[in-house]
Amino acid sequence: MQIDLRNKVAIVTGAGRGIGNEIARTLAGEGAIVVITDIRQELLDEAGAEWKRNGWNGLQLLCDVRESSDNKAVVEAVEKAFGRIDILINNAGVASGARVEELAEETWDLNMDVNLKGTFLMCQAVIPVMKRQRSGRILNAASFAAIVPSIGGAAYAASKYGVEAFTRVLAGELGAHEITVNCYAPGMIPTGMNRFADRTEAEKGRLLDTLTLRRWGSPRDVANLICFLASDLASYITGTMIDCSGGKFATQMPWLAHREP
Repeated sequence: MQIDLRNKVAIVTGAGRGIGNEIARTLAGEGAIVVITDIRQELLDEAGAEWKRNGWNGLQLLCDVRESSDNKAVVEAVEKAFGRIDILINNAGVASGARVEELAEETWDLNMDVNLKGTFLMCQAVIPVMKRQRSGRILNAASFAAIVPSIGGAAYAASKYGVEAFTRVLAGELGAHEITVNCYAPGMIPTGMNRFADRTEAEKGRLLDTLTLRRWGSPRDVANLICFLASDLASYITGTMIDCSGGKFATQMPWLAHREP
């Protein structure tokens, strides 16, 4: 079997850099028509130049996922340009935080507005198109924080728990229209947002000790999962969250296996 995404029309939000950019590039390499959205024009310009160099089809559109009008404008532009929308990947996200006692209301609101509300608004915008087609794949970015949250991460974890619950409800509502809805939970993948790679060697070691595979994940690991979930091979998977964390805390002390002689 081969994953076939040729000429599928995909929207990837917040894809100017990081995991979202790798998802968009991987989908394009598999033959999909990929529409990148971001709030930074300079990142969209860089993506547009890469798309042109590689002969990939798609668009680069400014969009603040917190704004309903922006999401609707993106969906209208994509449907007008390509006639359909097969895949929506709600990747846009933030991860700012602090301990609850010091957590600013603005930080709480930002996590909820981008991570959860943004996912809701983009889904709401794309649903009518997918219902008319009687087909579609919606994939929402959750996080390992929705499985085991971290100290200082209340706002982020709450928003990602919300994404998981929202995903399950939406899957139930859209199943009758042959639209699947799933979310995915990346683990420790060094990016500009989490700065894992900038930590001390001792801190890196402690983090890696929580992983069954004891190595950092890469954006491509997530992108490969997305390609599968977006394909016809995953047509019977819906309403669930897929853990892509290298087996983080799959056992209580995964580091023991790596210290055996």
